Amino acid sequence: MNFLLDNWMLVSVALASGLALLWPVLTQGNGLSLAQAVMLMNRDKAVVVDVSEPDEFARGYVLGAKNVPLAQLEAQLPQVAKNKSAPLILVCQSGVRSARATAVARKLGYENAQSLSGGMKAWQAASLPVLTA
Repeated sequence: MNFLLDNWMLVSVALASGLALLWPVLTQGNGLSLAQAVMLMNRDKAVVVDVSEPDEFARGYVLGAKNVPLAQLEAQLPQVAKNKSAPLILVCQSGVRSARATAVARKLGYENAQSLSGGMKAWQAASLPVLTA
């Protein structure tokens, strides 16, 4: 106990370092990483659905993505992604709406639905290909 009291500064630096190392793991959440998404698109022919509004979608979207705004997802997703067992990647600008869309898709029976962590902002920051309308 005396060691901790005598070396409180070293202990606090060690704890801060540990937290800094764990921060990316703690903040990543349940989203799909960019590398995982690209692998699913290339290997498993995942269906990519962008739940952004049409004007956001027109400014930039993932190659092959279909635009279904979040408000219309429940009605239109069965026409866009017919195979409920195929991987489904949901994308938006930052990853917030696509996380909500994942819950909607799973409610509809898409058990392999996942949200792209960081959304289009992360996609563009990684210099991955973006199409515009």
